[in-house]
Amino acid sequence: MGIETVLFKSEEKKSAEEIAAILRQIADKIDSGSMTLVQNDNKIVLDFPQSMVIEMKVEEEQGRKLKKSFEIELEWIPGEVQEEGATII
Repeated sequence: MGIETVLFKSEEKKSAEEIAAILRQIADKIDSGSMTLVQNDNKIVLDFPQSMVIEMKVEEEQGRKLKKSFEIELEWIPGEVQEEGATII
């Protein structure tokens, strides 16, 4: 395994409506092929390829309270074409 470096991280509490709007904006940026993330002095430009690997994961953590999470992760190797995979139904 290689060395992982976090280039950008954001965590904010938002309403379901606000989150849906952000996800729509992200989807539009993926369609356009590029997205810029800005936070304080940190700016990162993502250039999306035509195909990527998408990982979706649902987790449940029992502590003092039950906590659930839904994670969506996109992965790609710049310059490499990804193979087609499963379909969402």
